[in-house]
Amino acid sequence: MNFTNQIHPSPEQAKAFFSGEEDGPMCMVNLLKFKEKADYADGSEPDLSGREAYLRYGMGVQACLAKVGGSARFTGFVTDLMLGEVDELWDMVAIAEYPSRAAMLEMVQSSEYQAITKHRDAGLAGQLNIRTKAL
Repeated sequence: MNFTNQIHPSPEQAKAFFSGEEDGPMCMVNLLKFKEKADYADGSEPDLSGREAYLRYGMGVQACLAKVGGSARFTGFVTDLMLGEVDELWDMVAIAEYPSRAAMLEMVQSSEYQAITKHRDAGLAGQLNIRTKAL
Protein backbone atom coordinates (compact mmCIF):
# COMPACT_ATOMS: atom_id res chain seq x y z
CA MET A 1 0.00 0.00 0.00
CA ASN A 2 1.39 3.37 -0.99
CA PHE A 3 0.36 6.63 0.61
CA THR A 4 1.29 10.28 0.41
CA ASN A 5 1.08 12.60 3.40
CA GLN A 6 -0.12 16.08 2.45
CA ILE A 7 -0.73 19.29 4.38
CA HIS A 8 -3.57 20.67 2.24
CA PRO A 9 -5.92 19.07 -0.27
CA SER A 10 -5.55 20.15 -3.86
CA PRO A 11 -8.37 22.37 -5.15
CA GLU A 12 -9.68 19.34 -7.07
CA GLN A 13 -9.63 17.14 -3.95
CA ALA A 14 -11.43 19.80 -1.88
CA LYS A 15 -14.07 20.37 -4.58
CA ALA A 16 -14.72 16.63 -4.95
CA PHE A 17 -14.93 16.12 -1.17
CA PHE A 18 -17.22 19.03 -0.36
CA SER A 19 -19.50 18.38 -3.34
CA GLY A 20 -20.00 14.78 -2.22
CA GLU A 21 -23.34 13.45 -1.09
CA GLU A 22 -24.67 14.99 2.13
CA ASP A 23 -25.39 11.98 4.30
CA GLY A 24 -25.27 13.35 7.83
CA PRO A 25 -22.72 13.11 10.61
CA MET A 26 -19.20 11.96 9.88
CA CYS A 27 -15.88 11.59 11.64
CA MET A 28 -12.60 12.63 10.12
CA VAL A 29 -9.65 10.50 11.18
CA ASN A 30 -6.44 12.53 10.99
CA LEU A 31 -3.11 10.67 10.89
CA LEU A 32 -0.56 13.38 11.64
CA LYS A 33 3.19 13.62 11.07
CA PHE A 34 5.02 16.58 12.61
CA LYS A 35 8.04 18.55 11.47
CA GLU A 36 10.99 18.33 13.82
CA LYS A 37 11.00 22.13 14.15
CA ALA A 38 8.07 24.47 13.59
CA ASP A 39 8.37 26.43 10.35
CA TYR A 40 6.27 29.60 10.54
CA ALA A 41 6.02 31.58 7.29
CA ASP A 42 7.10 34.76 9.09
CA GLY A 43 10.12 33.08 10.71
CA SER A 44 8.73 33.44 14.24
CA GLU A 45 9.01 30.81 16.98
CA PRO A 46 12.30 29.25 15.78
CA ASP A 47 12.69 27.17 18.96
CA LEU A 48 9.20 25.63 18.83
CA SER A 49 8.83 21.99 17.77
CA GLY A 50 6.39 20.99 15.05
CA ARG A 51 4.42 19.10 17.68
CA GLU A 52 4.15 22.20 19.89
CA ALA A 53 2.99 24.33 16.96
CA TYR A 54 0.35 21.77 16.00
CA LEU A 55 -0.89 21.57 19.60
CA ARG A 56 -1.54 25.33 19.44
CA TYR A 57 -3.74 24.66 16.42
CA GLY A 58 -5.42 21.79 18.27
CA MET A 59 -6.39 24.04 21.17
CA GLY A 60 -7.92 26.61 18.82
CA VAL A 61 -9.72 24.18 16.55
CA GLN A 62 -11.90 22.88 19.39
CA ALA A 63 -13.82 26.18 19.53
CA CYS A 64 -14.16 26.18 15.73
CA LEU A 65 -15.58 22.65 15.80
CA ALA A 66 -18.07 23.56 18.53
CA LYS A 67 -19.24 26.60 16.58
CA VAL A 68 -20.45 24.35 13.70
CA GLY A 69 -21.87 21.63 15.96
CA GLY A 70 -18.82 19.37 15.81
CA SER A 71 -16.46 18.05 18.43
CA ALA A 72 -13.03 16.59 19.00
CA ARG A 73 -13.75 12.91 19.68
CA PHE A 74 -10.22 11.62 20.29
CA THR A 75 -6.64 12.83 20.24
CA GLY A 76 -3.65 10.68 21.11
CA PHE A 77 0.03 10.26 20.38
CA VAL A 78 1.06 7.18 18.41
CA THR A 79 3.25 4.99 20.59
CA ASP A 80 3.87 1.77 18.65
CA LEU A 81 2.49 -0.61 16.05
CA MET A 82 0.99 -3.98 16.93
CA LEU A 83 -0.08 -5.22 13.51
CA GLY A 84 1.02 -4.48 9.97
CA GLU A 85 4.07 -2.70 8.65
CA VAL A 86 4.85 0.89 7.75
CA ASP A 87 8.15 2.57 6.99
CA GLU A 88 7.47 5.27 9.57
CA LEU A 89 4.67 5.74 12.10
CA TRP A 90 2.53 8.84 12.26
CA ASP A 91 3.01 10.96 15.39
CA MET A 92 -0.60 11.53 16.40
CA VAL A 93 -4.15 10.43 15.65
CA ALA A 94 -7.00 12.91 16.00
CA ILE A 95 -10.67 12.22 15.31
CA ALA A 96 -13.09 15.10 14.76
CA GLU A 97 -16.85 14.71 14.38
CA TYR A 98 -18.87 16.98 12.10
CA PRO A 99 -22.65 17.08 11.65
CA SER A 100 -22.16 17.23 7.85
CA ARG A 101 -19.78 18.06 5.04
CA ALA A 102 -21.40 21.50 4.91
CA ALA A 103 -20.55 22.09 8.57
CA MET A 104 -16.93 21.14 7.96
CA LEU A 105 -16.77 23.49 4.96
CA GLU A 106 -18.30 26.28 7.04
CA MET A 107 -15.63 25.73 9.68
CA VAL A 108 -12.63 25.69 7.35
CA GLN A 109 -13.86 28.85 5.62
CA SER A 110 -14.44 30.77 8.87
CA SER A 111 -12.14 33.63 9.85
CA GLU A 112 -11.59 32.03 13.27
CA TYR A 113 -10.32 28.85 11.67
CA GLN A 114 -8.21 30.67 9.09
CA ALA A 115 -6.50 32.58 11.94
CA ILE A 116 -5.19 29.37 13.55
CA THR A 117 -4.10 27.50 10.41
CA LYS A 118 -0.66 29.12 10.66
CA HIS A 119 0.07 26.78 13.60
CA ARG A 120 -1.13 23.74 11.66
CA ASP A 121 0.99 24.68 8.64
CA ALA A 122 4.05 25.42 10.80
CA GLY A 123 3.86 22.11 12.64
CA LEU A 124 2.74 19.52 10.10
CA ALA A 125 5.06 17.63 7.82
CA GLY A 126 1.97 15.91 6.38
CA GLN A 127 -1.18 14.00 7.16
CA LEU A 128 -3.85 11.66 5.91
CA ASN A 129 -7.52 12.61 6.41
CA ILE A 130 -9.92 9.67 6.31
CA ARG A 131 -13.68 10.32 6.31
CA THR A 132 -15.69 7.73 8.23
CA LYS A 133 -19.38 7.05 8.83
CA ALA A 134 -20.87 5.22 11.79
CA LEU A 135 -22.50 1.85 11.15
